[in-house]
Amino acid sequence: MFNADAFGKMKSGAILVNTARGGLVDQTALYDALKSGKLAAAALDVSDPEPLPAAHPLLTLDNLLMTPHTASASLSTREKMSLMAAENVLAGLRGERLPNCVNFDVYG
Repeated sequence: MFNADAFGKMKSGAILVNTARGGLVDQTALYDALKSGKLAAAALDVSDPEPLPAAHPLLTLDNLLMTPHTASASLSTREKMSLMAAENVLAGLRGERLPNCVNFDVYG
């Protein structure tokens, strides 16, 4: 999704933030865009592979912020995630609409 062509269409000085999936960003193209200054910076919470190898070229750049993809690692967040999953399972078993559905198109 974000490759050399996409970076070329972005405004110079743009900042890329990816918290979705590592595979959405061509990391070689990202490196080139950051190194050349086309992109001012990037912040990645995900990579492909995850984690990036310590010798990966992206990790040599001063204009890259890499986080360990642990935003949901708090006790309260994990408890809420478990509760939401359980609510979905119970509703599904009862034949009801899922209260925490992420794709409402499944209901037509």
